[in-house]
Amino acid sequence: MVELEREKTYLLKELPKDLAGCKVEIIRDAFVPSSAEHPILRVRQRGHRYEITKKVPVSGTDFSRQEEHTIRLTQLEFEALAAGDAKRFAKRRYHCVVDGRKAEVDIYFEALEGLAIIDFEFHNDEEMEAFTMPAICLADITQEKVFAGGVLAGKS
Repeated sequence: MVELEREKTYLLKELPKDLAGCKVEIIRDAFVPSSAEHPILRVRQRGHRYEITKKVPVSGTDFSRQEEHTIRLTQLEFEALAAGDAKRFAKRRYHCVVDGRKAEVDIYFEALEGLAIIDFEFHNDEEMEAFTMPAICLADITQEKVFAGGVLAGKS
C-alpha cells in the first residue's frame, strides 16, 4: 500500500489533560540498516500487527510530506527482520483529540525514556499550511532530522 502522508510533529511542553482516557498502544520499531545515518526502512510491531514501511520525502528534505510504502508482515517475518542489523526504540502511542483535531501522542520508554512528541496528520496541503501549533507544544520539530524515526532509533 502506498499513501501520501502529510504530517506535522511537535515536541510537547505538557501532556494533553485527557491522556488517560485515550486509546493507547505499545509500538516497537526497528530501522534497517543500522549502519545508515538515517535508515528509512522500518519494521513495526503494534500489538499483534506487524508491518514493514519505507518512508521517503516527496520533495528533497521536506519531512512534512512523505510517500509511505507499507506491507503487512506475519509475526515470524517481523521477528526475523527485527532481529537483524537494526536500530530500535519503543513508545506508547495515545490516540487523542487536541484542540478539536485528532492527534497521536508518542511517549517513549526504555532508552528514550521521557521524550514526548505529538503528530497531526492532514488531508491536504492547505489544511496543513493553515494549522497553528497548539499551546501544549513547545516547538515544531517536523523538519528537524534528529527527530526522524530512523535517526532517533538507537539513541538514548
